[in-house]
Amino acid sequence: MKIYTKTGDQGITSLLGGVRVPKSDLRIDAYGTIDELNSYLGLLRDQPVNEKRADFLKGIQDRLFTIGADLATAPGKTKVKKPDLHQADIDLVEQEIDLMDADLPMLTAFILPGGHQSVSFCHLARTVCRRAERIAVDLASVEPVSELVIQYLNRLSDYLFVLGRKMAQELDVEEVTWAPRLK
Repeated sequence: MKIYTKTGDQGITSLLGGVRVPKSDLRIDAYGTIDELNSYLGLLRDQPVNEKRADFLKGIQDRLFTIGADLATAPGKTKVKKPDLHQADIDLVEQEIDLMDADLPMLTAFILPGGHQSVSFCHLARTVCRRAERIAVDLASVEPVSELVIQYLNRLSDYLFVLGRKMAQELDVEEVTWAPRLK
């Protein structure tokens, strides 16, 4: 099978279920942003500081493929076979947040991205996750989107924020804090 089909050469693509839509469709933007986020998760997983978290991060990547499949499914196409997202997936992310957060100093200022390249990669993933969440919420205002998808993305961005802090701690680098100029 060839990688190119030429069926999208006119700017139209197919959703799961066969419906054809413009490549600029909000649903395409939603799952395309999930794909971008998944790439950043792969970059994070490849960081030496995350070696012990690699399996957990791979699990997140698996869930992102699940979310991508959900978002790529045409509304009303209930017979499309696709993996499911569960509340337990969100619970697992929350547990990891709590485990990392228990070892971190209390937050006393806003954190600026930076301090170490690996930490910066984490902040990039976090901001792409927030964008994916915003697009999913926007899509949900016009078409059905699973509430679990939006909840998972919201929790994942929290996870990525805490992960960035934990990575800074493990790398023994100072967190870059925001010092607002008040004059």
